Amino acid sequence: MNTKVTSHLESGVMVITVNNPPINAGSIEVRQGLLDAITALEANSAAQAGVIIGAGTTFIAGSDIKEFSLPLAEPHLPQVIAAIENCSKPVVCAIHGAALGGGFELALGCDARIAQEGAVVGLPEVSLGIIPGAGGTQRLPRIIGIEKSIELICGATRIKADEALKLGIVIKVVREDLLAHAISLALALGGKKSRVRDLATPRAETVNIETATQKALRAGKSRPQIKMAIEMILNAMTLPIDQGLAKEREVFQALRISTEAKALRHQFFAERKLFKALSSNGTQAKTVDGIAVIGAGTMGSGIAIACLSAGYSVHLLDQSATSLVNGVKKVEDFYGARLMNGKMSAEKVAAALGRFTHSSQWADIASADLIIEAVFEDMEVKHAVFKQIDEHAKADALLATNTSYLDIEVIAAKTRNPARVFGLHFFSPANIMKLMEIIRLKETADAVIATGLLFAKRLGKTPVISANAFGFIGNRIYAAYRRQCEFMLEEGAYPEQIDKALEEFGFAMGPFAVADMSGLDIAWAMRKSQAASRDPGHRYVNIPDVLCIEGRFGRKTGSGYYAYDSAGKRTVDPWVHQVIDKASAAKNMVRRPFSSQEIVDRVLLVMINEVAHLVSEAVVSDATDCDIALVNGYGFPRWQGGPVFIAHEMGLEKLTTAMGVLEKQSGPGFKRANLNVLFK
Repeated sequence: MNTKVTSHLESGVMVITVNNPPINAGSIEVRQGLLDAITALEANSAAQAGVIIGAGTTFIAGSDIKEFSLPLAEPHLPQVIAAIENCSKPVVCAIHGAALGGGFELALGCDARIAQEGAVVGLPEVSLGIIPGAGGTQRLPRIIGIEKSIELICGATRIKADEALKLGIVIKVVREDLLAHAISLALALGGKKSRVRDLATPRAETVNIETATQKALRAGKSRPQIKMAIEMILNAMTLPIDQGLAKEREVFQALRISTEAKALRHQFFAERKLFKALSSNGTQAKTVDGIAVIGAGTMGSGIAIACLSAGYSVHLLDQSATSLVNGVKKVEDFYGARLMNGKMSAEKVAAALGRFTHSSQWADIASADLIIEAVFEDMEVKHAVFKQIDEHAKADALLATNTSYLDIEVIAAKTRNPARVFGLHFFSPANIMKLMEIIRLKETADAVIATGLLFAKRLGKTPVISANAFGFIGNRIYAAYRRQCEFMLEEGAYPEQIDKALEEFGFAMGPFAVADMSGLDIAWAMRKSQAASRDPGHRYVNIPDVLCIEGRFGRKTGSGYYAYDSAGKRTVDPWVHQVIDKASAAKNMVRRPFSSQEIVDRVLLVMINEVAHLVSEAVVSDATDCDIALVNGYGFPRWQGGPVFIAHEMGLEKLTTAMGVLEKQSGPGFKRANLNVLFK
């Protein structure tokens, strides 16, 4: 007996219920159960029609993604959909919650679709490196046309029930009693089939198709699944549907077993792991309604916007009247622009700004449940701020610092209750960047971390948990990455060559373009502060110091590793090449050519090595958190999976050999990690 799919007769309609919590994933048991139910519907003379509905909070919100890494077992979803289409009796799909991926494809295979208010539908397969494999690229265009299908499928877009109604995807949206309405609809069909496969694909102008195609390719970075999705969608206009379905399935199977799809599945599961652990460990998170942000600079105002947009009440505090005025203006301008661009209604903008207050008075933070410090990166300044916070915050308020590098234990030690202190490291711009590092101190209570995770989730962030260590996760790995790139400058490469190689690999920007954008003076100040403690026997590259001494701090000064014109366009600067050549000569280094592959390999190896250090030092509890951090905060290409994924693809033996070579290339100061920790 299949417990994942049940059926019963109601008013002459066979109600087929999928019950595979939590998201009713379309697993093999669900597919077999649906196939058996359709067979039973065909054979049951008392049943005039069928209704497929999900139990619990959702319809089928996707396939069982774990199956994608294995040989797919029969029955496959296309077989189930074919059975529905070949059934002599009409089948209605009743959608609540979400019908995504295979769940939406199943719905498109039914004779009619009805949705509950608030439901969403979509085909997000491209975000996993594949295309819809059960008819999505063939049936959806027959309803909504080629251009719109390219937009929705290539954008992995979810649309709400009301839009699905306008597009003709569903024929009715109801507020409540979904099953009763679905049964009525099934009976109203009068036993007549209405298959999407029998529809003609609406005609489309070539220029419109080309516009939609180019837009999708740009947004999807021309990844293989985007190109193939477009090709399959276009087939819906020129090929008989069975031929189109066969080609779609063939492409789906090929992409499913690709390394890129495997890498994207790795990211998918890694990002969900933390929240799954949170829901299962029983730790009770604290309730957070009001938030105070201390510091109205770029970071503080960005944090305020992120919190307001998530529905929190926010108080922005700054002791400088000028800074406060500027910070408030940034918040108000952000929502003003959202209103002007039509991205928010006047009512929603008014509601957000209605929850926003600001002042220079410490007493005004007394009611906040969470207080986030985002002031200048200086320990004395932080101590002064936390002294005021500790004095004015209520006893059960959580206290967070947004520091990037400073020792949070030292900050917490100045407070009366270190158990409520932790780190919330946002990335700039704070209202846009997805990554958030949550820093656990030795005394931080479990409930504080649980609250931080829920806070991140409400903000739409992707969180990782780090112990309190210099650079936490992301900046620690990035520092090793940047240092290795500087080594390659000395050995024979130039900034534009390294940037080009890494951007072609998929990084959003190369390290030297990033350095110019963020400002070379920031890292220079840190290097100078650490100069006294630096081991003179370790390899040190002084090229960035020379640039800074010359006042070349990057884009903001018109020059750094590159030269910039008045419009901000970068060009290669021969003077920088001379500086690099002199640095090599000063160390008696014979410069040599570098291939793009060697550049990429050395960067990946040093990242893997640093991740292994983080695991060995218990800075992270799970190595895959490092992959999450790099993809969501540092421009690492998602479709490459991350250093840990790449390490697993290489295997320990090959990785160990390559790391030995890197150790020799890097010279004194390179500390080789225990790579075994990545394979446990």
